[in-house]
Amino acid sequence: MSEIREMLGGVSRQRASVIANQRNFPEPIAVLAMGKVWRKSDVEKCIKQHRPASLAD
Repeated sequence: MSEIREMLGGVSRQRASVIANQRNFPEPIAVLAMGKVWRKSDVEKCIKQHRPASLAD
């Protein structure tokens, strides 16, 4: 989730969690004891499509 927060432009942990739980966010590829794991390319694609202003160059 920390990396996703950074990819979203430094949003709060709570906001990143809300975004990650939306229907249009990709499904995690694994759920571990430490939390959910997403493929970076899937998250980047989703952010580019739904939140383009959040992507850092």
